[in-house]
Amino acid sequence: MKADLKNKHYDVIVIGGGATGAGTARDCAKRGLKVMLIERFDFTAGATGRNHGLLHSGARYAVTDHESAVECIQENMTLRKIASHCVEETGGLFVTLPDDDLEYQKTFIDSCLAAGIEAKQLDPKDVIRMEPAVNPDIIGAVSVPDGAVDPFRLTTANVLDARIHGADVLTYHEVIDLLQENGKIIGVKVRDVISGEETDIHGSITVNAGGIWSHGIAAKAGIKINMFPAKGALLIFGHRVNNMVINRCRKPADADILVPGDTISLIGTTSSRVPYDQVDNMDITQEEVDILLNQGCQLVPSLSWTRILRAYAGVRPLIADDSDPTGRKISRGIVCMDHATRDGAEGFITISGGKLMTYRLMAETAADMVCKKLGIDAKCTTHIDPLPGSEKKEDENPSASKKHIINMSTGQLAAKERHGSLSSQIKYDSDVDDAIVCECEQVSVGEIKYAMDKLHVNNLVNLRRRTRLGMGTCQAGICASRAAAILGTRLGNDKALSDLKSFLQERWKGVRPVAWGRPLAESYFTSWIYEGVCGMENDKDNDSNLTTPLQ
Repeated sequence: MKADLKNKHYDVIVIGGGATGAGTARDCAKRGLKVMLIERFDFTAGATGRNHGLLHSGARYAVTDHESAVECIQENMTLRKIASHCVEETGGLFVTLPDDDLEYQKTFIDSCLAAGIEAKQLDPKDVIRMEPAVNPDIIGAVSVPDGAVDPFRLTTANVLDARIHGADVLTYHEVIDLLQENGKIIGVKVRDVISGEETDIHGSITVNAGGIWSHGIAAKAGIKINMFPAKGALLIFGHRVNNMVINRCRKPADADILVPGDTISLIGTTSSRVPYDQVDNMDITQEEVDILLNQGCQLVPSLSWTRILRAYAGVRPLIADDSDPTGRKISRGIVCMDHATRDGAEGFITISGGKLMTYRLMAETAADMVCKKLGIDAKCTTHIDPLPGSEKKEDENPSASKKHIINMSTGQLAAKERHGSLSSQIKYDSDVDDAIVCECEQVSVGEIKYAMDKLHVNNLVNLRRRTRLGMGTCQAGICASRAAAILGTRLGNDKALSDLKSFLQERWKGVRPVAWGRPLAESYFTSWIYEGVCGMENDKDNDSNLTTPLQ
């Protein structure tokens, strides 16, 4: 593709391969524009892949941020229709504990109803029967239409649809400069982060959808965006503790949401401001782990003896409000900046704020501005057109409510849940294709081959994000080596071995903050498998050295 870039001119260049960037590329491509989507690493490598995976009803923001609550419930209902293979309709609860103010519940319900969110007061005794995991001491409860959404599948589906409609896509290319001519942004200069090769890409409009990195992208044109890097840490537990999303009915605070998703549950989140120079390296502190666990156990007591798989963190792309040190009071509303009117830089737009739940609306807002600036009259259809994988069969009731709990009986059934209608493209031509590589998530050889051919998979991290390989109970204890062998047929064995070490290192980073008891024993066992049985011994001269508890 690179040889053609010098002679190509795009209507719009989209920077950022998270949900918002992928959604913007999809929207623009579906309106007939020539689109280039650029991501410096892999899709969902930023905040999109580091959140609750909560299908927000908007109830969490109903009291404090009415506008965001309205946006969330509208997009919640839209995603249930257009992204059904990415959504699990769990339902949600907001519960009041003895230490909370029960009077807040009425304010909460009234605020939800005002935002168009269905909220119903429930008898705590009925709730304990509905959701046995919840703290039996609750004194109040409200049902809301929360759910779970897989951000990896969602983003991948948007990228696929953008490509179907003609968009070009570059991963592992970093924007190192914005090309300017007479005060107008006319494109970008990118560097291949693997080869180091630099290339100019030209376009009429450049959309900055870089999340928390948007300020650095804009700075390349001398434009200042005052963003607030709000770090949020989360914990993943080893199995599904709860069936419904459980929220604490109080003003937003640390560790007040427990979300079930696929084979696990996760608690979050904290909120603290971090320096910009830390946003690429989110280390989890012991204090954050303690806060999440202590507060989480108040919602669901069984968390105190449930195995923790890992900890991780992301950075919310909020527009700054220096008066709030935590970022919790900052609106999650959408901010779309036309830098022609704001900063005198024609041909440049930044889309930021919002959240995963409103990614499609953010994309529509950005695409509307692009079309207006290009003088193109093309309407948005992303709110009605299903994403690839979520197409309905002619005989299927479109109003039928579905639950997408991964069926673990066979790899083919699990793949069908993950990829929806696209699973029909996975080939099972032999018994080998049907063989299971990752037992925890039931990922087969055939699904891995499909991901390599169709889903921009070039390494194990890509594969994890497309299939959940290595995200289950054993945290890649065995499956990573099997998957590396399959990838090695395309990458070469030497590169596959280096990739395997790097992948295991990344897995260990998330396990290390919670390495006590059973997680620590599992880490030693994994170390023994790879360093002892597989011969991946320590190599001090290798930068991708596998760091384990044995060192």
